[in-house]
Amino acid sequence: MPKSMVIIGAGLAGLATGIYAQLNGYDTTIFELHDKPGGLCTAWKRRGYTFEGCVHAISGTATTSGLHRLWRELGVDFGPDAVVTHDNLVRLEDEGGRAVVLYTDPDRLEQHLLELSPADAPVIKEFVGAVRRAAKLDYFSTQMGGIAPFLRLMPHLPLVMKWGKVSLGQLADRFGDPFLRRAMRYIQYSMPFIPSFVPMMFLAGMRRGDLGFPRGGGLAFAQAMERRYLDLGGKIRYRSRVAKILTKDNRATGVLLADGTEHPADIVVSAADGYSTIYGMLDGRYVDDKIANYYSRRVPQGPQSFAVHVSFGVAREMPRTDHALVLLAGSGDGADAAKPIIAGLPHDRLDVEIYAFDPALAPAGKTTVKVALESDYDFWQRLRQEGDEAYQAEKQRTAEAVLDWLERRFPGIREQVEVVDVATPLTSERYTANYRGLQAWGASDTVSFSTKGFTRTLPGLTGFHMVGQWAEATIGLSTAAASGRSLVKRLVKAEGRRFVGA
Repeated sequence: MPKSMVIIGAGLAGLATGIYAQLNGYDTTIFELHDKPGGLCTAWKRRGYTFEGCVHAISGTATTSGLHRLWRELGVDFGPDAVVTHDNLVRLEDEGGRAVVLYTDPDRLEQHLLELSPADAPVIKEFVGAVRRAAKLDYFSTQMGGIAPFLRLMPHLPLVMKWGKVSLGQLADRFGDPFLRRAMRYIQYSMPFIPSFVPMMFLAGMRRGDLGFPRGGGLAFAQAMERRYLDLGGKIRYRSRVAKILTKDNRATGVLLADGTEHPADIVVSAADGYSTIYGMLDGRYVDDKIANYYSRRVPQGPQSFAVHVSFGVAREMPRTDHALVLLAGSGDGADAAKPIIAGLPHDRLDVEIYAFDPALAPAGKTTVKVALESDYDFWQRLRQEGDEAYQAEKQRTAEAVLDWLERRFPGIREQVEVVDVATPLTSERYTANYRGLQAWGASDTVSFSTKGFTRTLPGLTGFHMVGQWAEATIGLSTAAASGRSLVKRLVKAEGRRFVGA
């Protein structure tokens, strides 16, 4: 009789775990809070428009990528008509008319940067030279496990180590030109604290045709995995919130749902939010100093990136080339930049995503536009406690402030907006049960690089496993999916059986 497995969460990690578990003879059931798959990898529809909630680019879309096999096994079609690729990572511009485009072609990028600031030739050539070398490295394929990807990585370790220690903010400070010194710190999701190595990998991957956008967005992507899972005989229980993970003699024995029903299992896997799993479903009973320190440092009581999504359905054909656009307030060195208060915080830039490249996301001749904002969970929580009227009023003010900014860049857009949607951290928390609406963040400052993950298991608890970004302490959609594959591979190996991948 096959072993039973309960999986908490139908995000990418949970679906991947279920697919590989079904392929390898386990009897699985996924319990999902929401009424659809995907978790944070999702989208929602409003009057003919699809508002994307997650995907920027997915590694493994190119057939030459080491991760392509992963998505094929999971039932995702990355054929030539299923993926959109771009020739640039991002365009940044100020209100004085200066703009810099991070082209994926190293020669074009170098020429463009030198035209903007010939005096910065040394730092430009060093940066672009590193991008050229990065083109030879399929870094993300190491997530598939095995010795071969790591052996291919070894010759490139000096590149990884060097630029892994230089943040984007530090790289930007090397530029003498005031505009480039300001703009370059925001070339990767407006996160100046991340390593410079990250955009290098993105530029290199996009140049190879990897790191594409799946047509239809995150929800369609998750639904493809859902179909694969169900076709293999897996079961999903939607609108089924897991309240507690049941244990006996320090072994996980099943789950208790919010409706009071118990569901026993030989193996319990949480693909849910790490904090909610460890401190909610397990009441913080299986924690060591490493875990406690990580969560105390990585569950911020302050501003969060991507906290608020302001989406617009626009009756206008927008430029397809400017898929990722950072609008910097003011001009020059930024000293004259006004910082409007949006979503409770001053903002000196606006991160805009224009989905004109995927016609599936909007009616013909129209475009979906999204702006992701930094904001503070507590700010929205206080408003909600004041009452729905205060909460909704702030959502409207936030949308108006964003639209004012967009109007300066795209005159006439205000009158062309047909649909407005504002999703706050409370929205994310309500639909995903992620603590404070957070997604996972890397642990490079607390945990050394390791193939052992971070909280794949918990101290003192058997029969229990975690998968996903929190388990690995590394972000990324491929990280989540590969985590599920790795778990099932380990389980099968422990039982002395051969792993089945497809």
